[in-house]
Amino acid sequence: MTSTCENQTVPLNMETLAVIDFETTGLSPAMGARATEIAVVLIRGGVIVDRYQSLMNAGVYVSGFIEQLTGISNAMVRNAPSAAEVMAAAADFIGDTPMVAHNASFDRKFWDAELGRIQRRRSQNFACSMKVARRLFPESPNHKLGTLVQYLGLPDSGVHHRAMADAEMTAYLVVRMQAELMQRFGLNHVLHKHLCTIQSASSVKLEATMKRLQKAI
Repeated sequence: MTSTCENQTVPLNMETLAVIDFETTGLSPAMGARATEIAVVLIRGGVIVDRYQSLMNAGVYVSGFIEQLTGISNAMVRNAPSAAEVMAAAADFIGDTPMVAHNASFDRKFWDAELGRIQRRRSQNFACSMKVARRLFPESPNHKLGTLVQYLGLPDSGVHHRAMADAEMTAYLVVRMQAELMQRFGLNHVLHKHLCTIQSASSVKLEATMKRLQKAI
């Protein structure tokens, strides 16, 4: 297990969060794109406590552009378990654990589409680490995952556009943001529902939003 908060003196909450990342053949399942890889990282108390990762064979072609971007080839997905098998395993692994993704609208669409193909449905909400980061770190050059990792000095595997590497970096970012929120606003814990509230707030109204959360926590 890897902690990103060894020097963090404020106790982190013990809620488990499931951080997910997909690699895909395109931008949207509505345009025929399918998932080629998924990774799930479970975090609790500021540390990674479990992981799941698999390539998946959805029976679709991986373009040269996508192969160059991700390193995932047609041969790799051809030899991978079926998308149905992988999605069933990932869904069982996550259960009803609250979910987080960076640019969550992208991963949520693929999660829902691939899950729907095996007649299953999501029961929990997604929090978006990119939206929370925009409100918490407006001074960052941009809010792409790689930029935030570098800006905040988070662990970086040096591998990008592979599901596990991106899921782990997102997990480190989430833990960092939880710690930042607790320190900056005097909170004793930050739950998934609080991240969802913050991501929906206007950047200029973060202070007012946090005052309301302080009263509610």
